[in-house]
Amino acid sequence: MRKASQVSKELSQAVSQRDSRITAQANELVELQRRMEALAKYQGVVDAEAKAQEILSEANEALSLAKTQAAKEKHEANQTAKDAITRAEQRLASADIEATNIIAAARKRAEEIAGDAYSAMNRAKEFQDTATAIKNIIEGYGDRYIVPTYSLLDDLADEFGYAEAGQKLKAARDSTRAMIQAGRAASCDYAEASRKTTAIRFVTDAFNGKVDSILSRSKADNFGKLEQEIRDSFAVVNNNGAAFRNARITPEFLAARLEELKWAATANALKDKDREEQRALREQMREEEKARREYERAIKDAAKEEEALKKAMEKVQQQVATANDAQRAEFETKLRDLEEKLKQAEEKNQRALSMAQQTRTGHVYVISNIGSFGEEVFKIGMTRRLEPKDRVRELGDASVPFEFDIHAMIFSEDAPGLEKSLHRHFLRQQLNKVNPRKEFFRIGLPEIRTELEKLGVSTHWTMKAEAQDYRASLQIEQQIRENPSVEMEWTRHQLAIDEEIEHEEVA
Repeated sequence: MRKASQVSKELSQAVSQRDSRITAQANELVELQRRMEALAKYQGVVDAEAKAQEILSEANEALSLAKTQAAKEKHEANQTAKDAITRAEQRLASADIEATNIIAAARKRAEEIAGDAYSAMNRAKEFQDTATAIKNIIEGYGDRYIVPTYSLLDDLADEFGYAEAGQKLKAARDSTRAMIQAGRAASCDYAEASRKTTAIRFVTDAFNGKVDSILSRSKADNFGKLEQEIRDSFAVVNNNGAAFRNARITPEFLAARLEELKWAATANALKDKDREEQRALREQMREEEKARREYERAIKDAAKEEEALKKAMEKVQQQVATANDAQRAEFETKLRDLEEKLKQAEEKNQRALSMAQQTRTGHVYVISNIGSFGEEVFKIGMTRRLEPKDRVRELGDASVPFEFDIHAMIFSEDAPGLEKSLHRHFLRQQLNKVNPRKEFFRIGLPEIRTELEKLGVSTHWTMKAEAQDYRASLQIEQQIRENPSVEMEWTRHQLAIDEEIEHEEVA
């Protein structure tokens, strides 16, 4: 690594020297241009003009020479940089082998100096790892080795995607194969070549068989568990290989196979992320399409209502013109009612048209579902529906056993912005720490209300969740436990409802 650093330093110096020379030549050109401009006031004088032409000619020659020299130096600097990079790559290519040799020599030297103490220390570590591995195999891994998905993705660049992760995985696999071919996957203390080769092949095949099986189960959410399984396989295989003159997998090969797991899990995590983004996009498109159809239907209905009211008003106006005094008062009252209804219809039409044209206009809702998620868990979402409660009803019909209770329904001209502001403020309280798109938060309702008031938002609040079906279900469950006859009655009632539903589906 020091050699690579020296090469990088030489490259930086070469580029710096080239830049200095180009800067000096640029300054010289500026000076020549200044001298030319100084002669401009002597334009009408013959001698000055001749002198100016002479200086101009010199400047052009200097400019041409400077360009040629700069191009030459740039080419030389680029060539120097390429040569330096090539040397760096060659040195780095041998650095891994050199590092392996240094580590091996250091271990051998440590064994020579510390003797049995060093060997005993290593053996103790191996025995401890083997004991842990056997315990995990017998008792299972449970949740002890869970690693959050974001830990795999946090260090990646924004533009890093599934394809790039796939390339990294392929490179890791190529590196693994190269280590096997170079004889760096395993080692053995047999002196006889054939026995040594057989023992090395034995532990290598055993370890790779286990690891390949583990990698085939790789998902975005089991990286930590599979990593420990590979480490446990490393410990068990090396423990079994001790009977064959200490045949063992090298730590470097373990690291290479763990690198494979890392990129396999990363690729899966990125695929899941893309899938979730696509799901959210499709959901948004469906929601937008429903909102669009709702606006169109509302505009059409309002137009029909306006037309009907206008015709009714024309008829009443004609009746007023031919009515006597007693009838005229009645017709005028009827006409005023029609005018008020027409005004309301026009406002409804204008509201639907306005919301259809403004893509950020909508409602932010705060809802809860105690029966499904428990107390103090709220969903903060947004909809552009003309009737926002329809969206809440759909959420309750989807995959939860009880309906949602609405605590606040806030109209906003920038509904996405208001929703995003609330999500960011309550980020720490989000229920799903892996997928924030779920929009559920464990928080008190007064805190949400306070934050909205700070944002200058005022609306009607329902602070207590009704949870009607949930509370009724609890009451029925209590009655069933206390009275068996209630259970029989309830069962008959449910079966009757099931038959009604079945008939409706057939019809």
